Amino acid sequence: MTFGSKLAWDDSVLPFQLDASDIRGRVARLDGALGKILAQHAYPAPVEALVAEMALLTALIGQTVKLRWKLSLQVQTKGAVRMIATDYFAPEREGEAAHIRAYASFDADRLSGNEPFAQLGEGYFAILIHQGEDMRPYQGITPLVGPSLKDSAEAYFAQSEQLPTRFALSFGREGGNWRAGGVMLQHMPKASPLMASREGTGGLVSAQDLLDGDAMENWNRANILLDTVQRDELIGPDLPPTDLLVRLFHEEQPRAFDAQAVRFGCTCSEARVRQSLSIYSARDIGRMTTDAGRVTADCQFCGAHYELDPATVGFDHDGSAE
Repeated sequence: MTFGSKLAWDDSVLPFQLDASDIRGRVARLDGALGKILAQHAYPAPVEALVAEMALLTALIGQTVKLRWKLSLQVQTKGAVRMIATDYFAPEREGEAAHIRAYASFDADRLSGNEPFAQLGEGYFAILIHQGEDMRPYQGITPLVGPSLKDSAEAYFAQSEQLPTRFALSFGREGGNWRAGGVMLQHMPKASPLMASREGTGGLVSAQDLLDGDAMENWNRANILLDTVQRDELIGPDLPPTDLLVRLFHEEQPRAFDAQAVRFGCTCSEARVRQSLSIYSARDIGRMTTDAGRVTADCQFCGAHYELDPATVGFDHDGSAE
C-alpha cells in the first residue's frame, strides 16, 4: 500500500480511554482534509507547516465538543506570521462528519529560515467554543510558548482548564500528499487539592502542579509510553489507530470508542457576506466599490470570491444616504 492510497482511518479522530490510568485521549489522522485546507493557498513551507499543526490540534481538541457547536483555535503574534485561525464544526447529527477549515495571515518579507515556530513572535494561543446563537462564546487565552504550537496547547489546558495534557504530532508531505497524525492524552478532570497552594513554575501551571500520588505516577507512565511513538506509526499507512493504541498502551487497558469522520468544509456564502455588509451605510459601501462597479469579498478559508451589486448591500441600499 502506498502513501497516496485512501485508508479507512484517514480523516478521522478516534477517542479512547485508558481504564487503568484515568486518562482519556484521541488518535487523529488527516489526509484529504488537510490537503484541501493547504491547497487553498500557496503558503511558504514554514507557514504551511504551522497551518498543518494547527489543523491537527484542532481535530484532536474539537472531537470533544457537542453536536452543532463550533470550536475555534487562534494564534495571534507580533511575528512574521501574524495570525493562524482554525474552525472545527461539530456534526449536525450523530454519525455525520465534522468539518474543519484553517488559514494563516503573514508578512512574506519578514519570513526568515525554515523553522516554523521561529516565524511567530510574542503572542497568544486562544480557544473559543461557540455553543449556539443564543449562548455567549467561551474563550480561553494563554501566552504563546514553544518550541512548537503543541506546547502552547498543552500550556493552555494546564492554565485554563487545569487538565494535564500531552500531544504527540507528526505531519508533512508523503509521496506528494499531505498527511498528519497525532495522539492526545488528557488526565480525566478532577478537582486538584494542589491548585490552592501551587502557582506553577514561571507563572505557568504544569502537570506537576495538578497531580500527585498515584495520579502523577499514572500520568508519567502514560507519557513515557507515548514518547515511544514513531513517525510512521502516526502518519504511515500500515498501522490502524486501534492497533497503535494496543502497541502503545496495552498494559493501560485501552478502550476505543466510535471514530469521528472529519472533512474539509467552509460555511461562507453570499448570504453571509451580505449580512456582514449590512452594518455599512451607502456612503461606506461606495468606498468599497471597485472601478468596475462591484463590491467584492474573498473568503480567507476556502478562497471563494464574491462580487455584489453595491445597490443591494448595506443598511440603506435604497439610496437614502447621501
